[in-house]
Amino acid sequence: MTANQSNNASGPGAGPQRIAGHVLVEALIAQGVETVFGVPGESYLAVLDGFHAHREAIRFIACRQEGGAAFMAEAQGKLSGRPGVCFVTRAPGATNASIGLHTAFQDSTPMVLFIGQVASDQRDREAFQELDYRQFFGPGTLGMAKWVGEVQDPHRLPEYVARAFHTAMQGRPGPVVLVLPEDMLTQATAAPVLPRAEAAHAWPAPGPLRDLRALLMQAQRPFVIAGGGGWDAEAARALQRFAENWQLPVGCGFRFQDTFDNRHALYAGDVGIGINPKLARRVQDADLVIALGVRLGEMTTGGYTLLKAPRPLQKLVHIHAGPEELGRVYAADLMLQSSMACAAKALEALAAPVDVPWRDWAAAAHADYEANHVAPTVEPLDMAVVMKTVQRLAPADTVYTNGAGNFSGWLHRYVRYHGLQHHGRTQLACTNGAMGYGFPAAVGAALLHPERTVVNVAGDGDFLMNGQELATATGYLPAGRSGQLISIVVDNGTYGTIRMHQEREYPGRVSGSDLYNPDFADMARAFGWRAARVERTADFEAAFAEALQPGAPTLIHLKLDADVSTSRSTLTAIREAARQAGR
Repeated sequence: MTANQSNNASGPGAGPQRIAGHVLVEALIAQGVETVFGVPGESYLAVLDGFHAHREAIRFIACRQEGGAAFMAEAQGKLSGRPGVCFVTRAPGATNASIGLHTAFQDSTPMVLFIGQVASDQRDREAFQELDYRQFFGPGTLGMAKWVGEVQDPHRLPEYVARAFHTAMQGRPGPVVLVLPEDMLTQATAAPVLPRAEAAHAWPAPGPLRDLRALLMQAQRPFVIAGGGGWDAEAARALQRFAENWQLPVGCGFRFQDTFDNRHALYAGDVGIGINPKLARRVQDADLVIALGVRLGEMTTGGYTLLKAPRPLQKLVHIHAGPEELGRVYAADLMLQSSMACAAKALEALAAPVDVPWRDWAAAAHADYEANHVAPTVEPLDMAVVMKTVQRLAPADTVYTNGAGNFSGWLHRYVRYHGLQHHGRTQLACTNGAMGYGFPAAVGAALLHPERTVVNVAGDGDFLMNGQELATATGYLPAGRSGQLISIVVDNGTYGTIRMHQEREYPGRVSGSDLYNPDFADMARAFGWRAARVERTADFEAAFAEALQPGAPTLIHLKLDADVSTSRSTLTAIREAARQAGR
């Protein structure tokens, strides 16, 4: 035994001696973690041995690339409200995982990324794969991690893990990085693990609540935008009751469409990319906007135009769990710092008048949402019909996932997401626009909830950024699961969003956006998946119905004409409009 190994923690609560790598796994189990994702590395072999020792209580999912692993962990954080956990090795692995970390930060998702580090006696020599993770991920990056810690003392390892979980969940949820020097993980300690961390919640003060009620009483055209992280089923129920008490139209922030039940008579639609033009005008025409949990970032505000920055034309009430978000962009008329679990319950208790003057305004907002579901027929493959067919046939608790690209516009426009009070999260989509998110997110969701059907909708460029995780799904999805994993790949042979912007700004001058694709159905079969290829609307329903049948996961390869650019326009129309504008 080395000198370091003999210097054990002692005193009340001390446990048996074991190496720190095993203690770390025990600490994760104490936090309720049952599944972690990662790509193995020699820098944390002691932790991998801990997973083996505790394999009956926790499992390590070996992924094929760290970006995919980080997306899977982020997806589980979204679904569960507890930090998703990812393990990666030194700099190449850590930098690959950074895309998932950035997603968790912008999406306000609790997550903990553990990174193996070079041994302590090799630091600051630019040792093999060495990186300063505080510099790379630290809060000074303004968008990568809430906190970066490095554990030098094995006896303090449980303290760091508990702090990481608390930090990831409290205030505005987000990602935390813990760096693990290789030699620290092999040292012995008797340090006991700490209890399961629970987030501390902040309630809004009575005074500001009275002010909010006064603003509502003065309003003629109020509008609620809800979303962001930190919601649970009870908070979603309370939000619905608040809306019903005051007959408020509710829109959901960009890619948080399951915060409010899309089937409800007060739902007005999603406030994000590809927004219904009538909804955009309604937000602009509102005289009071209550932003509940959303950051009011670029996508939700239409590039800061629906609400003009820094001082909106509408009266603005901004309620957010993170005090750093309040006043960051907008000078709101009223700012309340509160957890969503508390804010929604407090709003529900606000005494509403017998009647309100905006009932017709709220009814018209929902009517506009319903009208937005009507679309012109497109031949030979109609994506609106495809999305409506998926929802008609899929179970009510289906989880839908997507990454970034124009293909997602059909999913966002035509799927009616159930409020999370019914089945938990049903939408996993990245607000930071990370391509490659949707498919690994679907795998993560299927591993967390094998009883639920998970449908991924991906573009051809989007899918191939993490298509290798087909192997992870094949290797780890349990046999006989009652839900199905289905990936629908929309193949139009182009980076569709970029091509759209090219035609708008440089019509007819295509450069760098063409794609050369494999046969995605054959690719999926090579990984042990079932697969089908669909080129006509009439053939899709049978293919999807077959995919829902128990058995291996299924990929459906859709061939779409590249001219069908978005749910609202074609490349031809965009190009001609640009030319007429003199571009």
